[in-house]
Amino acid sequence: MARRSLSFVLLLVSYAAASNSSAAISTPSASNSSTPVMTSTNSMTSANMSTSVVTTSTTSSMTSYLATETGPLTLPISQYSFTPFPTPTLAPEPPIFPATDPLYPPPVSADSMVVPDFAPAWAAAYAKAKAMISNFTIQQKVNVTTGVGWANGLCVGNIPPVGDFPGLCLQDSPLGIRDTDLVTSFPAGITAASTWNRALMRARGLAIGQENRMKGVNIALGPMMNIGRIAQGGRNWEGFGADPFLSGEAAYETILGLQAGGVQATAKHYINNEQEWKRTQESSNVDDRTEHEIYAQPFMRSVMAGVSSVMCSYNLINDTYACNNNKTLNDMMKREFGFQGFIQSDWSATMNTLSAVAGLDMTMPGDITFDSGTSYFGQNLTDFVMNGTITEQRLDDMATRIIAAWYYMHQDENYPNATVSSFDFYNPINREVNAQSDHYIIVREIGAAGTVLLKNEGALPLCKPKSIVLVGSDAAPPVSGPNEYSDQGGDPSGILAMGWGSGTNNFTYLISPYEAIQARARVDQTSVFWNFDDWNLAKAGNSVIGMEAAIVFINSDSGEGYITVDGNAGDRQNLTAWHEGDQLILAVAAQNNNTIVVTNSVGPLILEPWVEHPNVTAIVWANLGGNEAGNAITDILYGAWNPSGKLPYTIAKSPADYPAQLVTGGTAADILSINYTEGLLIDYRWFDAQNITPRYEFGFGLSYTTFEYSDLAIMKINPADYVQMDLIQNWENGGASPIAEGSSTALWLHIPAYRVTFNVKNTGSLYGGEIPQLYIHHPLSAAEPPSILKGFTNVEVSPGQTTSVSITLSRYDVSIWDVVRQGWAKPEGTITFSVGASSRDFRLNGTIPA
Repeated sequence: MARRSLSFVLLLVSYAAASNSSAAISTPSASNSSTPVMTSTNSMTSANMSTSVVTTSTTSSMTSYLATETGPLTLPISQYSFTPFPTPTLAPEPPIFPATDPLYPPPVSADSMVVPDFAPAWAAAYAKAKAMISNFTIQQKVNVTTGVGWANGLCVGNIPPVGDFPGLCLQDSPLGIRDTDLVTSFPAGITAASTWNRALMRARGLAIGQENRMKGVNIALGPMMNIGRIAQGGRNWEGFGADPFLSGEAAYETILGLQAGGVQATAKHYINNEQEWKRTQESSNVDDRTEHEIYAQPFMRSVMAGVSSVMCSYNLINDTYACNNNKTLNDMMKREFGFQGFIQSDWSATMNTLSAVAGLDMTMPGDITFDSGTSYFGQNLTDFVMNGTITEQRLDDMATRIIAAWYYMHQDENYPNATVSSFDFYNPINREVNAQSDHYIIVREIGAAGTVLLKNEGALPLCKPKSIVLVGSDAAPPVSGPNEYSDQGGDPSGILAMGWGSGTNNFTYLISPYEAIQARARVDQTSVFWNFDDWNLAKAGNSVIGMEAAIVFINSDSGEGYITVDGNAGDRQNLTAWHEGDQLILAVAAQNNNTIVVTNSVGPLILEPWVEHPNVTAIVWANLGGNEAGNAITDILYGAWNPSGKLPYTIAKSPADYPAQLVTGGTAADILSINYTEGLLIDYRWFDAQNITPRYEFGFGLSYTTFEYSDLAIMKINPADYVQMDLIQNWENGGASPIAEGSSTALWLHIPAYRVTFNVKNTGSLYGGEIPQLYIHHPLSAAEPPSILKGFTNVEVSPGQTTSVSITLSRYDVSIWDVVRQGWAKPEGTITFSVGASSRDFRLNGTIPA
């Protein structure tokens, strides 16, 4: 269901050889482009990928290896023909399959049954783009694909004006607009995921999209959806957690929101960029089944959301650089997922001019390395087209995809000029447009909804306490203001509200817990005291004596690897709290029997030193709350928001309990092997398969009220007449989805096939929200993890009230990836499912009808 990117002979191997042999589908890197070689190893075919689930145990939180890679696989200099993918032919059919404009997506639903059809919008955009480039010269078309170079434009990435095409502004970040002023700092992706609330995910995306449009940004470089495979992963907080289904739904809703706001969204970083250490010199070695069932799912859902752009990542995948990888770019993204937008490189991740053959459409920021004055595209791409190495038809496809995305998002219709200045923050242009609107409201709501209550022994909610004391620097305003460090890249002296790196922006303001709790204390006439010194443990302990409640604030930070903070080169060195947080809690708990812990963290921490201390009465997991972090935390502490957040990852008792560890070591010249030997068993799937007891499981979260589940039922949903019944019947009979354009995003595979219904009753005394979760259990012969999240919804229920809940499942949801047939198939045997409040708190059980 997409435009064809490539049909040269080598491509045929990538979707046929999975059941037999392998061939060279790879491209040269900068280090060896002068001597390209042919190799007999193709990236990601079943010939060199295990189809079994590997369960090798791990024992340390950080593993060091010497290089085991000999160098990136390469594509030979040759002549490559090109044939476009055919356009989609399945006519839209409302209400399940409506023709959809990206500015007007289907309404948000707690359990959507709609599969939007963006094909008509893409077709109209393609027609306009083809007309525009019909008179472009080769050089002009190349200019559409080539950034102007680092710091040579207002934005972090810039495509120059070409003819009637005004060019493009590409700008970070996934949580707001980077390097400008008068914009909102939204809660991080991990906080949005912790809401498990599609409406809030969509609202966040919409608000970010609106601000980008107001600032004249054409392409927002987000959302980020790499899976939290490694608990220490530096950029995990930018994404949506450790589960592909939750991450996929969060990506889907975020993109629908962003593009409804008018900006082109970018699904990044495609693919297997799960750690920062040596991210440009490591090969993520992943088997085909794991790639499809885990790491590709959020990107597939992004395509189903009509995403305009995909950004390929820095790392290698099975020895081939991601931006040169024909298998992942052409065969998976453009053929299998039916992606009709354009693929851009991460900044300086382009490795060769022939990456255009492998599926790359745009190089960013344009130069090979920052300020080099050279480019793999630009004149080199022009020369390759002129001498026939790359066909002009492929160049046309590249330029058409880029310009079509601009038309597709209606950015030809009075779109504002860019008013950001990425490389001169003091440029007055940054303050020409105030884009904030009333977005502080959604920031505060998501901050509260994304806060997870891990423990509560009657301490919360606070009710007009006579005295409280705030302990720890994380409660305080930053000493030097909210933007102490460039790209937030330093040890925070106050509350941690986002991590560091290009995924940040500049706070216009930042509300700390100290300020928010002071305001509430004034209303309640509470005596408030504080001690923000993390290091004087004796003073901290003495400051809490006699207080009705002592609230200890701790944090843990991480970010992108180009910044090192306190020895953490992006990834976290360990999973302990910063600033002696464990010792601070113990010092306070030793002298106050109502110690409440609030944590702002980029990811999991090991809580064992104090989690069972009898005087630790509550744990509030506040994630990263953006501008309104302090207000959101206060809303939870005082019950203005009844906690409804759930963990998007597992909190272990020991770092060694996690299945995958950070790989370090290597010299400057090494390419590290990072072997995804855990296969499908990431996060809670590993804990379940290995029977490891976590401290707090994936999907866990308490409330100030209680809920009861009952009356489970499941029924088959008959497909509409217009759906491809032959493919449905083939699937029912054990067949796999065909090898075809758009095969993994096909309508028949994703429309609702089963409806699960049940009731949820609020058995407590307070109004509150619950997140029912549905987990599939495949037969043992399928070699799947014991439980797999495949559905969730959110309900709000008054005390004593019962509400009916529905979760639908598609054929895709109950399928597994068949590496031999290269398609999705229903495994033989009985498939069961459970519904409950977490991955280990199942309340109801049923069977999928045969």
